[in-house]
Amino acid sequence: MSDFWVFGYGSLMWRPGFEHVERVPARLRGLHRSLCVYSHVHRGTPDRPGLVLGLDRGGACLGVAFRIAPQARAAVVDYLRAREQVTMVYREVTRQIELLDGSHRATPALCYVVDRAHQQYAGALPLNRQIELVRQGHGMSGPNVDYVRATLDHMDEIGVVDKRLAVLGRALTDQA
Repeated sequence: MSDFWVFGYGSLMWRPGFEHVERVPARLRGLHRSLCVYSHVHRGTPDRPGLVLGLDRGGACLGVAFRIAPQARAAVVDYLRAREQVTMVYREVTRQIELLDGSHRATPALCYVVDRAHQQYAGALPLNRQIELVRQGHGMSGPNVDYVRATLDHMDEIGVVDKRLAVLGRALTDQA
């Protein structure tokens, strides 16, 4: 059985919630990290949505790849579907990623890509609207502000810079 990889670009990077054999920095081309999903469950509600990350068209995304033991594959996919597909705002797809462990191996990985036709797709919102949504958002996984800060903190730890997300993080801190 071939290796099974999962690509994380948001909270999966810092809170995967599943056992893995290996954790490696990785690059996904053709999609970028974007705060483009209205959160109705984890970081908000339908009445007071938060805003969470999705993989959207264009660019590239630096994140983390997790290699899963063959015997854990089905359990990990079940877990991820329960976590990521609560409202079906993401499409579960397999994409080529590049492992940035010095090997530069390319391998397929399971990814969750935003469905642009879904009602929760927010697209590219102005910064002031992002701030408003993140500040108001609170769902079953906690405050939306904590999600953005934890993601930025983890990205900083692994040397990943996302300028748009960093601008939001600074704005949230400046207005605290």
